[in-house]
Amino acid sequence: MVTLDMVRNNPLVKQYMQIGNEYIGNIGAIEHNMYHAEQTSRLCYHILSSLGYSERESELGSIAGFLHDIGNLVNRYGHGMSGALLSFNILLEMNMVPEEIATIMGAIGNHEEQARGNAVNNVAAALILADKSDVHRSRVRKRDMAVFTPRDRVNYAVTSSELQVDATKRVISMIIEIDTTVCSVMEYFEIFLTKMLMSRRAAEYLNCEFELVINGNKLDRKSVV
Repeated sequence: MVTLDMVRNNPLVKQYMQIGNEYIGNIGAIEHNMYHAEQTSRLCYHILSSLGYSERESELGSIAGFLHDIGNLVNRYGHGMSGALLSFNILLEMNMVPEEIATIMGAIGNHEEQARGNAVNNVAAALILADKSDVHRSRVRKRDMAVFTPRDRVNYAVTSSELQVDATKRVISMIIEIDTTVCSVMEYFEIFLTKMLMSRRAAEYLNCEFELVINGNKLDRKSVV
């Protein structure tokens, strides 16, 4: 049985992820480093295990979360699909069973909003929620705010972010604190609307309600259309 530790310690995985993050850094993209991989992996496991899914399915979530950005090695755009294919070869070489490879490929291939990703399985739903909740100013590489893209500015505005799972009420909450001198709440919502829509649909796939809380204010369901 292929475990998260086995994937984490695979030399190809380490090298592909490190080089991929360097490549997208050369075009000014935000950090998709090992910390982001570990954070997404941890959150995927947390979501699935908290909602009562099996230990193995939760671990598959953690593996998908760790590998989800490996496709940056090929190109930033479409990295979900290229990442799914890279993961296929790696996991097959590690003798993971086909059904589990398929689950992870489906999740990685559907986590990207630009590629119109959808929650096609439980692991994919958890991955979308985990990935989209990891926003923070520490992920912005640029130091000159004058050259920030809208995405840079929105990430830089976030001083803290947390994903909470209430298994009893079946509610998944994304709790964010924003420095409104950098970016207004409305601007954050406008720029990240697609991410929020994906997150709501992913929560619904897991039979949960999605809540977005910004600076202590809960945006109701109508806000996340």
